Amino acid sequence: MISLTDSQKIGMGLTGFGLFFLVFGMMLFFDKALLAIGNILFVSGLSFVIGLERTFRFFFQRHKAKATGFFLGEVLAVLIGWPVVGVLLEIYGFFLLFRGFFPVAVGFIRRIPVLGSLLGLPAIGTVVDKIGESNNMV
Repeated sequence: MISLTDSQKIGMGLTGFGLFFLVFGMMLFFDKALLAIGNILFVSGLSFVIGLERTFRFFFQRHKAKATGFFLGEVLAVLIGWPVVGVLLEIYGFFLLFRGFFPVAVGFIRRIPVLGSLLGLPAIGTVVDKIGESNNMV
Protein backbone atom coordinates (compact mmCIF):
# COMPACT_ATOMS: atom_id res chain seq x y z
CA MET A 1 0.00 0.00 0.00
CA ILE A 2 1.23 3.45 -0.87
CA SER A 3 1.55 5.85 2.03
CA LEU A 4 0.51 9.42 1.30
CA THR A 5 1.41 12.54 3.19
CA ASP A 6 -1.35 14.83 4.39
CA SER A 7 -0.70 17.31 1.58
CA GLN A 8 -0.91 14.50 -1.00
CA LYS A 9 -4.25 13.40 0.48
CA ILE A 10 -5.51 16.97 0.20
CA GLY A 11 -4.22 17.05 -3.37
CA MET A 12 -6.08 13.86 -4.26
CA GLY A 13 -9.27 15.39 -2.91
CA LEU A 14 -8.73 18.65 -4.79
CA THR A 15 -7.99 16.78 -8.02
CA GLY A 16 -11.08 14.62 -7.58
CA PHE A 17 -13.27 17.65 -6.93
CA GLY A 18 -11.70 19.38 -9.92
CA LEU A 19 -12.58 16.48 -12.21
CA PHE A 20 -16.09 16.39 -10.72
CA PHE A 21 -16.62 20.09 -11.39
CA LEU A 22 -15.28 19.75 -14.93
CA VAL A 23 -17.64 16.88 -15.73
CA PHE A 24 -20.55 18.56 -13.95
CA GLY A 25 -19.86 21.82 -15.81
CA MET A 26 -19.99 19.96 -19.13
CA MET A 27 -23.20 18.19 -18.13
CA LEU A 28 -24.81 21.52 -17.30
CA PHE A 29 -24.31 22.79 -20.84
CA PHE A 30 -20.77 24.07 -20.37
CA ASP A 31 -21.32 26.29 -17.35
CA LYS A 32 -18.43 28.76 -17.26
CA ALA A 33 -18.20 29.03 -13.49
CA LEU A 34 -18.10 25.28 -12.87
CA LEU A 35 -15.51 24.75 -15.59
CA ALA A 36 -13.28 27.50 -14.16
CA ILE A 37 -13.59 26.12 -10.62
CA GLY A 38 -12.84 22.62 -11.92
CA ASN A 39 -9.68 23.79 -13.66
CA ILE A 40 -8.42 25.66 -10.63
CA LEU A 41 -9.07 22.68 -8.35
CA PHE A 42 -7.48 20.20 -10.77
CA VAL A 43 -4.26 22.16 -11.22
CA SER A 44 -3.98 23.02 -7.51
CA GLY A 45 -4.65 19.38 -6.59
CA LEU A 46 -1.93 18.26 -8.98
CA SER A 47 0.41 20.75 -7.31
CA PHE A 48 -0.38 19.29 -3.89
CA VAL A 49 0.12 15.70 -5.05
CA ILE A 50 3.44 16.05 -6.86
CA GLY A 51 4.70 19.34 -5.44
CA LEU A 52 4.97 22.85 -6.85
CA GLU A 53 8.39 22.45 -8.42
CA ARG A 54 7.55 19.17 -10.17
CA THR A 55 4.23 20.61 -11.37
CA PHE A 56 6.02 23.61 -12.82
CA ARG A 57 8.62 21.37 -14.47
CA PHE A 58 5.87 19.09 -15.86
CA PHE A 59 3.84 21.86 -17.48
CA PHE A 60 6.70 24.05 -18.69
CA GLN A 61 9.00 21.61 -20.44
CA ARG A 62 10.12 22.78 -23.86
CA HIS A 63 8.64 19.79 -25.71
CA LYS A 64 5.30 20.22 -23.88
CA ALA A 65 4.89 23.94 -24.62
CA LYS A 66 2.17 23.37 -27.21
CA ALA A 67 0.25 21.03 -24.91
CA THR A 68 0.51 23.43 -21.98
CA GLY A 69 -0.67 26.26 -24.19
CA PHE A 70 -3.77 24.34 -25.18
CA PHE A 71 -4.44 23.12 -21.65
CA LEU A 72 -4.04 26.51 -20.01
CA GLY A 73 -5.56 28.37 -22.98
CA GLU A 74 -8.82 26.70 -22.05
CA VAL A 75 -9.03 28.80 -18.91
CA LEU A 76 -8.77 31.97 -20.96
CA ALA A 77 -11.37 30.73 -23.46
CA VAL A 78 -13.82 29.90 -20.66
CA LEU A 79 -13.30 33.27 -18.99
CA ILE A 80 -13.84 35.08 -22.30
CA GLY A 81 -17.16 33.29 -22.65
CA TRP A 82 -16.45 30.44 -25.07
CA PRO A 83 -16.84 27.34 -22.87
CA VAL A 84 -17.31 24.83 -25.70
CA VAL A 85 -14.16 25.99 -27.47
CA GLY A 86 -12.38 26.00 -24.12
CA VAL A 87 -13.32 22.42 -23.32
CA LEU A 88 -12.20 21.26 -26.77
CA LEU A 89 -8.86 23.03 -26.23
CA GLU A 90 -8.52 21.46 -22.81
CA ILE A 91 -9.26 17.93 -24.03
CA TYR A 92 -6.68 18.27 -26.80
CA GLY A 93 -4.12 19.72 -24.39
CA PHE A 94 -4.87 16.98 -21.84
CA PHE A 95 -4.18 14.27 -24.41
CA LEU A 96 -0.97 15.96 -25.48
CA LEU A 97 0.25 16.43 -21.89
CA PHE A 98 -0.59 12.98 -20.56
CA ARG A 99 -0.05 10.82 -23.66
CA GLY A 100 2.98 9.17 -22.12
CA PHE A 101 0.79 7.89 -19.28
CA PHE A 102 -1.87 6.29 -21.50
CA PRO A 103 0.02 3.03 -22.25
CA VAL A 104 0.51 2.49 -18.51
CA ALA A 105 -3.17 3.18 -17.81
CA VAL A 106 -4.34 0.86 -20.60
CA GLY A 107 -2.09 -1.91 -19.33
CA PHE A 108 -3.49 -1.48 -15.83
CA ILE A 109 -7.11 -1.43 -17.00
CA ARG A 110 -6.58 -4.61 -19.06
CA ARG A 111 -5.82 -6.48 -15.82
CA ILE A 112 -9.12 -5.48 -14.19
CA PRO A 113 -11.58 -8.36 -14.73
CA VAL A 114 -14.67 -6.65 -16.20
CA LEU A 115 -12.94 -3.69 -17.83
CA GLY A 116 -10.27 -5.91 -19.37
CA SER A 117 -12.89 -7.96 -21.18
CA LEU A 118 -14.57 -4.76 -22.41
CA LEU A 119 -11.27 -3.56 -23.84
CA GLY A 120 -11.00 -6.87 -25.68
CA LEU A 121 -14.13 -6.19 -27.77
CA PRO A 122 -13.30 -5.69 -31.46
CA ALA A 123 -14.59 -2.12 -31.82
CA ILE A 124 -13.09 -0.87 -28.58
CA GLY A 125 -9.98 -3.04 -28.78
CA THR A 126 -8.60 -1.49 -31.95
CA VAL A 127 -8.82 2.05 -30.56
CA VAL A 128 -7.40 1.03 -27.19
CA ASP A 129 -4.57 -0.90 -28.87
CA LYS A 130 -3.63 2.18 -30.86
CA ILE A 131 -3.64 4.33 -27.71
CA GLY A 132 -1.83 1.70 -25.62
CA GLU A 133 0.95 1.01 -28.11
CA SER A 134 1.74 4.44 -29.41
CA ASN A 135 3.18 7.47 -27.77
CA ASN A 136 2.34 9.53 -30.86
CA MET A 137 -1.32 10.45 -30.61
CA VAL A 138 -0.94 13.52 -32.79
